[in-house]
Amino acid sequence: MGQTKRLFFIYNPCSGRGLIRTKLFGILQVFSDAGYEMTVHPTRACRDAVEQIRGLPDGYDLVVCSGGDGTLDEVVQGMMQREKKIPVGYIPAGTVNDFARSLRIPRNMESAARIAVEGQNYPVDIGTFNSEYFVYIAAFGVFTDVSYSTSQDMKNVLGHMAYLLEGVKRLTNIPSYHIRLKSQEVTEEGDFIFGMVTNSRSVGGFKNIIGRRVHFDDGVFEVTFIRRPQNAAELQEILGAILLKEMNLKYMCSFRTACLEVTAEEPVPWTLDGEYGGDWQEAVIQNHQKALEIRVNP
Repeated sequence: MGQTKRLFFIYNPCSGRGLIRTKLFGILQVFSDAGYEMTVHPTRACRDAVEQIRGLPDGYDLVVCSGGDGTLDEVVQGMMQREKKIPVGYIPAGTVNDFARSLRIPRNMESAARIAVEGQNYPVDIGTFNSEYFVYIAAFGVFTDVSYSTSQDMKNVLGHMAYLLEGVKRLTNIPSYHIRLKSQEVTEEGDFIFGMVTNSRSVGGFKNIIGRRVHFDDGVFEVTFIRRPQNAAELQEILGAILLKEMNLKYMCSFRTACLEVTAEEPVPWTLDGEYGGDWQEAVIQNHQKALEIRVNP
């Protein structure tokens, strides 16, 4: 008999529309058929996944998580605090699932479970925002607080539209921040309504908004900052460029970098992987190349 493979499965029972409750048996069957001995843990509270993964014994061969991008973020936070990193499989169950979409992990839960146990390990870059880890986006400004200020019930009922509706409400009164950007490649200063540092092909469900040549293991982030419009016509131009997935260099500052320093005149509320990341006047955003292995389709 070969050595038993051990799998730790952690899932958020509230993610998306709570769909996993009806899919659990099928997912566990996939794991069992692949020869894994399983430990199953539903998350109980915010940051529970961080603690569970950080304290996980070294004997596990694979960690699989199911939930939204926030659940994946917590698992990565916990994993990055471990000495021994374990490959991570991901079964998306959230409302938007940007990172899964970028890695072409299917929404069908049993198909995603199969990739988790049969796929290949793909080393991806992980970011730090000051002392916190993030998987695919650090952002501030218009729309960015929508995912954590929109109630779970509203997300479940309306899905993607909940984000858009909540965001449109804010267009009449857009806050801006005076910010200085400094990297090896670029030094910029100005008033910005939005900024994002990403390692993703999809942001808020929109694909290719930050360019088509995104690689998850190249050691650099894609950076996009949008300047404050002076009037409604300029705002329309900016929104048009976003919807057409085009860069408008008059209003947008875009580049790639491995490390970015962001300094603001006042504390700026940031979001990390769709969750509130705190108010910061200074931030150092650093790329850690190929820091973690995620299971993907070969």
